[in-house]
Amino acid sequence: MSPSIATTTTVSRAELLDFVRPRHRAVLLTRRTDGGPQASPVTCGVDAEGRIVVSTYPERAKTRNAARDPRVAVVVLSDEFDGPWVQIDGAAEVLEGEAAVEPLVDYYRVIAGEHPDWDEYRAAMRRQGKALLRLTPERWGPVATGGFPPRLA
Repeated sequence: MSPSIATTTTVSRAELLDFVRPRHRAVLLTRRTDGGPQASPVTCGVDAEGRIVVSTYPERAKTRNAARDPRVAVVVLSDEFDGPWVQIDGAAEVLEGEAAVEPLVDYYRVIAGEHPDWDEYRAAMRRQGKALLRLTPERWGPVATGGFPPRLA
């Protein structure tokens, strides 16, 4: 059996978003007050404007960190551990309160489709005080897969 060889594929912004849309597992990286990294496993989607969106709560470290320092990164993973992945760096925006409600509806749609009762969903988002983090991609690495270096093929 031949070894699995690592790959990297440079992609355009449109190709990046096509890669990310069906993948909802990610690790969000924000910066702590001392500048060190803070990592959070998240569920993500891509909104109509091509931003990576994450549902969260205002009191979470990722939310506080992104509000203070909008430079964030997200590593979007495939469902299979050894599947392709990509890192996206960009600027984050945090929406809270009423400003977050309709974007949270859009977030739900891109992750799970239509909700059986949108009024109930909106009420739950308000009751829970949910927030939405939006990452505007500014740069991204190639879509990568793990494996052996090509020299070992």
